Amino acid sequence: MKNNRRNFLKTSVIATVGMAMSSFQFKEENQIDTKYKKVKKPIVLSTWRFGIEANVAAWQILSRKGKALDAVEAGVKIPEGDPNERSVGYGGRPDRDGKITLDACIMDEFSNIGSVACLEHIKHPIAVARAVMEKTPHVMLVGDGALQFALSQGFQKENLLVEASEKEWKEWLQKSQYKPEVNIENHDTIGMIALDEFGNLSGACTTSGMAYKMHGRVGDSPIIGAGLYVDNEIGAATATGHGEEVIRIAGCHLVVELMRQGHTPQKACEEAVMRIVKLTKNRNKSLKDIQVGFIALNKKGEHGSYCVQGGFNYAIHDTSGNRLVDADFYLK
Repeated sequence: MKNNRRNFLKTSVIATVGMAMSSFQFKEENQIDTKYKKVKKPIVLSTWRFGIEANVAAWQILSRKGKALDAVEAGVKIPEGDPNERSVGYGGRPDRDGKITLDACIMDEFSNIGSVACLEHIKHPIAVARAVMEKTPHVMLVGDGALQFALSQGFQKENLLVEASEKEWKEWLQKSQYKPEVNIENHDTIGMIALDEFGNLSGACTTSGMAYKMHGRVGDSPIIGAGLYVDNEIGAATATGHGEEVIRIAGCHLVVELMRQGHTPQKACEEAVMRIVKLTKNRNKSLKDIQVGFIALNKKGEHGSYCVQGGFNYAIHDTSGNRLVDADFYLK
């Protein structure tokens, strides 16, 4: 009788534990499913209105289960190669000496990085930046060294100064007044960040810099942590606007670190802009003379943006389509 009772209790305990484990496993699996159902992927974000066309090229890769790294490179190549886009690549406005100098960087999900700065005569600096990442032991090449490396990799040397840009430069020389415009007139950058079907993030950033800058000036765009940053555990961010202000706060690294602390992409962008606002006021500078905009994307596919003053917009492409969004701003 005692043995029967003992066996009954043992069997009951095992059955109860089994049911509990099955219930826990079911609940856990449902939680995992729910978690991944909330992830919006693939998705790609890019700065400014030319981001619409850039997103189309990136989406062709992402929608076919391609890698985010390939998508962002292909995407930013669109404005780089368009002579009608006056702030990126071929057709970009020259520096005060009449030279087109280009900056770009790229970063993948493994924190591999490549960058070029003050590069002349090469239409697609983003492709050179990727070659630096994949084919050299370095992360950044500049000036003539970047050009020599590009030529060694088969890139073609070209004249990037188009007639319209040359005409504007010669008109500018009559007064030689350097006062960068804050928005679309001199927006100077395309930054792109993407989350692919596999849940991996990558980013790219490329520019011809501020029009009529001093020869040799480099902004935030080719600097990892300033104009672009990717952390595949957390999210990605890219910036546009006055590069000196972005460099001052290591802007995109700051945005990603704020997301690591639990901020949404939107709140992270807002906090980074407020850091710039505070430092600008501390230096007794006018906020009306600067513009910086951030866009950010996290691992869930959530995104956000914010800028110092109105006029900045960005493009989003996901399964709902491709659209342009006006970013919220501080100075109202």
